[in-house]
Amino acid sequence: MTFDFDLFNLDAWNALLLQLQSLGVDFGLRLLGAAIILVVGRWLAKQLRRLIKRLMTPTTIDPNLVAFTGNLAEYGLTAFVILAALGQLGIQTTSLVAVLGAAGLAIGLALQGSLSNFAAGLLIVFFHPFRVGDWIEGGGESGFVEDIQLFTTVLRRLDNKTVVIPNNSLTGGNIINYSTKGILRVDLVVGVAYHEDIDRVKRAIAEALAQDERILSDPPPMIGVLELAESSVDFAVRPWTHTEHYWPVYFAAYENIKKKLDAAGITIPFPQRDVHLYPAPKAEAL
Repeated sequence: MTFDFDLFNLDAWNALLLQLQSLGVDFGLRLLGAAIILVVGRWLAKQLRRLIKRLMTPTTIDPNLVAFTGNLAEYGLTAFVILAALGQLGIQTTSLVAVLGAAGLAIGLALQGSLSNFAAGLLIVFFHPFRVGDWIEGGGESGFVEDIQLFTTVLRRLDNKTVVIPNNSLTGGNIINYSTKGILRVDLVVGVAYHEDIDRVKRAIAEALAQDERILSDPPPMIGVLELAESSVDFAVRPWTHTEHYWPVYFAAYENIKKKLDAAGITIPFPQRDVHLYPAPKAEAL
């Protein structure tokens, strides 16, 4: 196709300027419309997420599912808004969706790990082996769950460090949830000398445990002989406490037991070895 344009014709230049002006105004209006769609659409997407959270929170629905549903709705509406903005600019969204679908398939094959983490996130949300606030052990880490995201789970370790774990690492292995029942058993081992009276030792340990109000009376602590060890009679001491008190009770129990045994004059032995020196035989004279 050829265009006849006379460089020295003033009317031709005026017609060209009018055409360019018309195209510029048209594109400017389209661009303004697309910008309005993006701004309003993003605002509506955020409001939708908040609305879903507000409607679902008072119900018995799991909080993890509430957060996940809100995020999914926000991302879905945002994708629709982007397509609408592109359509406003005159881009054929039908063919674009086909291209994006093919590209998405290629990217999906390249990001199989991320997709598996997303699928694992769905399993966590719907089957909830743990919830936000639970103390869990999994993926080689232990800590309190702070957030369950689409691809990762955020833990706060006992030393207050934040750990981000891929969801697939959690669902692909064993998960220990210390918060499921609300109480935990504290396992302690206390050794005393062989000559000490067993009943007297058990009474002293029970009195030491009774000093700590964080130790539960129901179920009651278990105290019994665990092993006749090499240098001591070892007692298994098994008090129960609420999950959040586990470590404070663990350390306090040993301290209180040591003080009570010392006050009662009960000996806590330590390994001892007797070394005998024998004179070497004299070498025979040659």
